[in-house]
Amino acid sequence: MRRLLSVVLVISFSQAVYCGIQTVTVTGGTVQGTNADNIAIFKGIPFAAPPVGDLRWRPPAPVAAWEGVKQADAFGQACMQAEGSMGNTAPVSEDCLYLNVWTPASNANEKKPVIVWIHGGGFSGGSTSTPMYDGTGFAKKGTVFVSLAYRLGPYGFLAHPELSKETGRGSGSFGLEDMVVGLQWVEKNISQFGGDPANVTIFGHSAGCGAVSMLVASPVTQGLFHRAICMSGGSFAPLQQVGENSPGMSIPSLATAEATGEALLGILGVADIKAARALGADRIQAAVTGGEGAMRFRPTADGYVVSRDLYSLYEAGKFNDMPILIGHASDETAAFGGPQTVTPEEFRNQIQSQYGAVAVDLLAAYPHATNEAAAKAARGVRNMSSFDWNTWAWANQQSRHGHGKVYNYYFDYHAPTVTGAGHGSDVPFAFQTLAGRRSEPTIADHELAGMISSYFVNFATSGDPNGPGLPEWPAFTGDKPVVMLFDAEPAAEAVPDLDKLKIFDRYMESLRKR
Repeated sequence: MRRLLSVVLVISFSQAVYCGIQTVTVTGGTVQGTNADNIAIFKGIPFAAPPVGDLRWRPPAPVAAWEGVKQADAFGQACMQAEGSMGNTAPVSEDCLYLNVWTPASNANEKKPVIVWIHGGGFSGGSTSTPMYDGTGFAKKGTVFVSLAYRLGPYGFLAHPELSKETGRGSGSFGLEDMVVGLQWVEKNISQFGGDPANVTIFGHSAGCGAVSMLVASPVTQGLFHRAICMSGGSFAPLQQVGENSPGMSIPSLATAEATGEALLGILGVADIKAARALGADRIQAAVTGGEGAMRFRPTADGYVVSRDLYSLYEAGKFNDMPILIGHASDETAAFGGPQTVTPEEFRNQIQSQYGAVAVDLLAAYPHATNEAAAKAARGVRNMSSFDWNTWAWANQQSRHGHGKVYNYYFDYHAPTVTGAGHGSDVPFAFQTLAGRRSEPTIADHELAGMISSYFVNFATSGDPNGPGLPEWPAFTGDKPVVMLFDAEPAAEAVPDLDKLKIFDRYMESLRKR
């Protein structure tokens, strides 16, 4: 009897320990989550209809209602992509428009700040189920954390004249429209999870960061979020035109993207969009896998979500003015591989053929007298064109044309055996998901993760990352361009490589004047 009583008491105690949110009614029906360490977790909540069959290459449709209580205890399938793309191990499907919520709230009235995560992956891969993106760390620090999926590759970003005619407003940004509908879902439903729909921060890395920059500059997102955090991305280069090679992260013009879409239908051997919709997803994926260097699918200046290049939109005052927290790592493209050996002559030829009027200045700014120096210089130029300059341009444009403050960071925390911090190396520090990296995290690693995550949570709460026990992080201004340097001894410092950034300012200006 005593043993039975003990079991009953243990069960009763375990049920009483967690009294937070467990069942929630949202758009479409009721969902029941799980609990881990006093955080309620809801996985795989549908926020739009599956974009399959005739709904392929259309704006996201309303979610279908369901009967009874849906168990929200497993991630949805990842959106269609090549096997193992960006480390994704989840099953893939076109039926993938699901989101996940982590909440520390004990009831629906707490109005906690909300963070909405948009994963990276080059707009062609990745998923919300990646362990590095676990939202528990952010929830434990008092935020309601949401991660949402979006269509990838040709399923999310195919433009075609027929599709533009169907929509009446351009095509090629269905994946961005998924994000918009996900944010609308948050606005309507997040209060049921104890979140404050009037205090939402969007947060992305790499392609997710590029998407964040586009959503900040889009008229269709006005009022859906109030702050933005962007890690290693942004898209402020001039639009890519037909037949041009353009700097990394640039947005293709509608004509450029439509030409790519017509080329894909030619490869698929179909005459029109109706016939392409009848094809299996595997057939389409096979046609683009391995060939995305020549046929890239990414958000388009469709005239609806994005009208033109972001730099010009900021110049015209056509953006959603808000506080932003942005930054990048010190050696982003080291993670992408590339040529290990570059000769001085190869480097000179590359710069002279691509950078025209500023080639002389770039060659002077990047030492390249030896093969080793030339390889380092080539990587430095790739870093600058794809990541460094876009972060710099966004910070400048916001500080010049907006009222929301800018907080800029530079992540240079790395092992002494490498020359810098690679792409994505800062993400597990923000999420406090350091376990599973190549080496066991140290005390110093955990301390830096605690610092960075606290800065991010403070920013999501109030628009200012500063708080008790943290080194002072001053706002970036045009007169005082500073970054918070995250290395072994974090501190505010002047923006690195300012001379090189200003060379790229002149280069991008020359492209805008074409």
